[in-house]
Amino acid sequence: MLYDSHNQIIIMEQQKELGDVISKIENEVGFITFYHPKSNSLPARLLQKLTNAINDFSQSANVKVIVIQSEGDGAFCAGASFDELLSIQDTETARNFFLGFARVILAMRNAPKFVIARVQGKAVGGGVGIACAADYAIATQSASVKLSELSVGFGPFVIGPVVERRIGITAFQTLSINATDWRSASWAQEKGLFAEVYKDIFELDNAVNKLSIQLAQSNPAAMKELKNIFWQDTRHWEALLEERASISGHLALSEFAVRIMQKFKQG
Repeated sequence: MLYDSHNQIIIMEQQKELGDVISKIENEVGFITFYHPKSNSLPARLLQKLTNAINDFSQSANVKVIVIQSEGDGAFCAGASFDELLSIQDTETARNFFLGFARVILAMRNAPKFVIARVQGKAVGGGVGIACAADYAIATQSASVKLSELSVGFGPFVIGPVVERRIGITAFQTLSINATDWRSASWAQEKGLFAEVYKDIFELDNAVNKLSIQLAQSNPAAMKELKNIFWQDTRHWEALLEERASISGHLALSEFAVRIMQKFKQG
């Protein structure tokens, strides 16, 4: 049985090990759920699936609002997959890896519908970027945040523009420079990263469902025009994020970064 490649149980176990992105539509709300066994970190394959799911819902007449969430009651997202980064040997592949985060951010920006981020736990690096790229982020009190990139040898270059846009340059500097300390969900709400913070997942889900259903009943044309206004200063981001991905890719392959990431993995 363990060697039967056609067995459904084996397939399900393989999917759990690799992680996945699942989409569903309920009451004209498109829910996108990503999962990875290592604290919902994001390898390139999941970044591409996440981008595709956002683009699909952006074009669907059956979806009026998009909710992005992760599975489980632990971390929302641990950011980039260190396992994958450590396996990369050339700068072009490294650049393309970081472009995966850029594509997710741009897909969220380009969606002609509001995107809600449901943040049930800690968010690191790219996870903070996803929360900031949402038009509205709702979190629990356990959803502390950290930009750990500098502590592992590179920096929050690709997600930088969307984080700075959301919380301002001073708060972005705080997270970027002090890359080892967690900031609480209340700190993140004070800086504008989270719009609402609730004590537990039960209250979080009630708030997400209430807002998403309310938006699904709102005028799509009005929401689209509002979103255009909200993001009107970002038309240059395609080129900007490509440049930032090149910087990240180069630094992630440096001897310094590789040594730190290996040490981090070893605990």
